[in-house]
Amino acid sequence: MDQRISQRCPLYALIFLLITLSTFSLVLQSCGGQATVQTQLATEPFRPAFHFTPAQDWMNDPNGLVYLDGEYHLFYQYNPDATVWGPMHWGHAISTDLVNWQRLPVVLSPDSLGNIFSGSAVVDKNNTAGFGANAMVAIFTHEQQGAQRQSLAYSTDKGRTWSKYAGNPVLKAPNNLKNFRDPKVFWYSQAGGGGHWFMLLAAGSAILFYTSPDLKNWTSSGGFGFGYGSTAGVWETPDLFELPLDGGPATRWVLSVGVGSGAPAGGSGIQYFIGSFDGNTFTSVNPKNIILWADRGADFYAAQSWNDVPGNRRIWAAWMNNWTYAQQIPTPGWRGALTLPRQLALATTPQGIRLVQQPLTELQHLRGQPTSWQNQTISPGANLLNGVTGETLEIAAEFQVNATSTADRFGFRLRTGKDETTVIGYNTKSRTLFVDRSHSGQVAFNPAFQGIHTAQMDPVAEAVRLRIFVDSSSVEVFGNDGAVVITDQIFPSDQSVGLELFTDGGQILLKSLEVYPLEPASIQ
Repeated sequence: MDQRISQRCPLYALIFLLITLSTFSLVLQSCGGQATVQTQLATEPFRPAFHFTPAQDWMNDPNGLVYLDGEYHLFYQYNPDATVWGPMHWGHAISTDLVNWQRLPVVLSPDSLGNIFSGSAVVDKNNTAGFGANAMVAIFTHEQQGAQRQSLAYSTDKGRTWSKYAGNPVLKAPNNLKNFRDPKVFWYSQAGGGGHWFMLLAAGSAILFYTSPDLKNWTSSGGFGFGYGSTAGVWETPDLFELPLDGGPATRWVLSVGVGSGAPAGGSGIQYFIGSFDGNTFTSVNPKNIILWADRGADFYAAQSWNDVPGNRRIWAAWMNNWTYAQQIPTPGWRGALTLPRQLALATTPQGIRLVQQPLTELQHLRGQPTSWQNQTISPGANLLNGVTGETLEIAAEFQVNATSTADRFGFRLRTGKDETTVIGYNTKSRTLFVDRSHSGQVAFNPAFQGIHTAQMDPVAEAVRLRIFVDSSSVEVFGNDGAVVITDQIFPSDQSVGLELFTDGGQILLKSLEVYPLEPASIQ
């Protein structure tokens, strides 16, 4: 070999190595971060494949949900120093489709006025605050030694960098009110033109209302609560939005409120009220004793909707956890996930107007090739799904439930394995949808975690329809096209991937069934 070539071989080898690594990096990027997600899933068995989570440490409430120039922004309560709640910051992520996410650096950190609690964000299209046309403005609670006050921060580069308003706080608690937090703000357009900013604030077991022309100066315009709905726990994270009724031109307003304890599945949950809104105050159409719950599972809290979504879609998501055991769930290195974003509507039912939640159609991009069945009579002891397995699945099923049905219960056993199963089913006698996670995997970390969570659900046109999303550590069940929803975390072994279709006490007609494997979303 020529001596000059021999001397250059190490250099050539180094150049070849650098080119190879660069090419591998580009491959990873072109795959949308799939390798990153799959690596996380391999080393962290409970890391969700298609739910947003922080890369590490603690996450709770979604904050500042807003859409701007093709990007959905997710801010969230974040403790970057531990996997338990602590000094609150605002984490940040963006998405173009609410399925795939890019994590960005922390945008708001504690300062001389205190920690950064929950809040919302708006796009100030008309520059009412003077920060610039189309500035993104965050309205959040500053908390310091128990005192809670509302403050502003703004961004003029699509949420990448932020400045806190020099005049903070812009709103202090009246009469030294202890609970005065979680502002939700939106622009209310008046008939004939004009409008104003509207703010909701959680205050004990009530929601206080404020209006402003410029986001800086606020005037009280009343409140709601004072004995309405569930007052078993402190009220938090309010939201207010208008929805079409039965898909027509008529609308109603929905006021949603987080309740810190006393929800149907135990611990924290989301209640909502149906009513009217005149730009200054909300009025419920139901009496005080009517309690409506958005989700009958244990793990749906602090729900917030995105401002300014194109096409007038109203989409919300929640923290998929429960304050009863949130700081004990067995996910070392990180804690906290976002539920699937859901599109909202209102439907008239025999019981009154109710909220309807549907998974986004964008999630269908994660589907693999389905396995499907039609018109199968299911008998006890038989398993139509023998040999079908999966850790991340979407299941769409319709059952006929009428006078000829003899089954007492039917449904699915998911993530089955050695001494582990999560049961999602329907009880024909009590007419209830249920999720039983009593033997779903790791359950001993808190005595409140085990249990069966139920929801009343009558058949519609002699049919029960179920749509189920199964991720590495959760199930989200949408019954009868989103009329009933149950969201629960589960922590099974990564070896528990079995799937069963069951019936007890008699036969049931399965009208249709599709089981889709779901690919990981890109979350990087």
